[in-house]
Amino acid sequence: MLKIDISSLPLLYEKIASLYPLVLPIKKANEVNYDKYSNGAEVSLFTLKTNKSPKDMFFPQTEDLMKFKVDGQKIEIIDTRKEAQPFVVMGVKACDYKAFEVLDRVFLVDPIDTYYKTKREAGIIITLACDRPEESCFCKAFNIDASSPLGDITTWKVGDKLFWKANTQKGKDLTEKIKDLFTEGDEKTVEKAKQEITETISKLPFSNIDVNALSKDEMLDTFKSDKWSKLSEACLGCGTCTFVCPTCQCFDIREFNANDKIMRFRCWDSCMYKDFTKTAGGQPRPTQMQRFRQRFMHKLVYYPENNDGLYSCVGCGRCVKKCPSHLNIVKVIKAFGGEKK
Repeated sequence: MLKIDISSLPLLYEKIASLYPLVLPIKKANEVNYDKYSNGAEVSLFTLKTNKSPKDMFFPQTEDLMKFKVDGQKIEIIDTRKEAQPFVVMGVKACDYKAFEVLDRVFLVDPIDTYYKTKREAGIIITLACDRPEESCFCKAFNIDASSPLGDITTWKVGDKLFWKANTQKGKDLTEKIKDLFTEGDEKTVEKAKQEITETISKLPFSNIDVNALSKDEMLDTFKSDKWSKLSEACLGCGTCTFVCPTCQCFDIREFNANDKIMRFRCWDSCMYKDFTKTAGGQPRPTQMQRFRQRFMHKLVYYPENNDGLYSCVGCGRCVKKCPSHLNIVKVIKAFGGEKK
């Protein structure tokens, strides 16, 4: 266990950035998101919730897939992929780290998404325990321990110190290169901080949420429930919930003409949009209620049923904060009896 003064973090950022590209929560235009660090950047490492999750570093909002060069009837396919170089993402919370497990089960099974795989293999993830969870947090419902996030390296903010523990070989290799910035830390101090975090989480408003209320054994009854109409009636179909969600993985593939080349790229899409998965036969879910139901049935019923009980929600609470109509997954869970007395 190592530690460093909070006041010395700029030195740590500079040291890491001299070795690898470094991605941190950075404040721009009064918003905090993960972005590449550069000298002078306004780092906001201890912001609890960035607007978007670090998912963007591995599954970007837009990503080039390939190019086509057309010359008469001759078509040349140009592979735009590049071998990913090691990079560091620092400040990842336990919920956002858990989200990578959800994404891995989508992109790292046959057929493997090589665009995602190369970034996952190259990324070195430094997690940060939540010293001040918010009222909108409910990671506890998914058995996520916000006081002990996993990752290549785990860090804890305790007072004016940042404690540091390497967990994997990638984490140990990075630590070895920068260890001169650290001093020895006391594990007992961290254990006490972890207990305090756990106690705080147990007192949050959503600490009594029970996700098992939407049981796979009653899947058809849940699907046919008349509760969906009431729950979804204020939904605007704006897609905000999907774009801030760390586990959503839906995307669209499009092409455009770039002078003498055709560029194919993918971009995030949303199951809340009326043209999502639209085919020549029409829209399989023509009403907003059906699209709303699909989103939450997938996260709470379909996905865990097909992935060994792993839910496609990590309780980060971004949808709780961001939905303009105050609709979110917590209201859905409660509507189906998922609130412990």
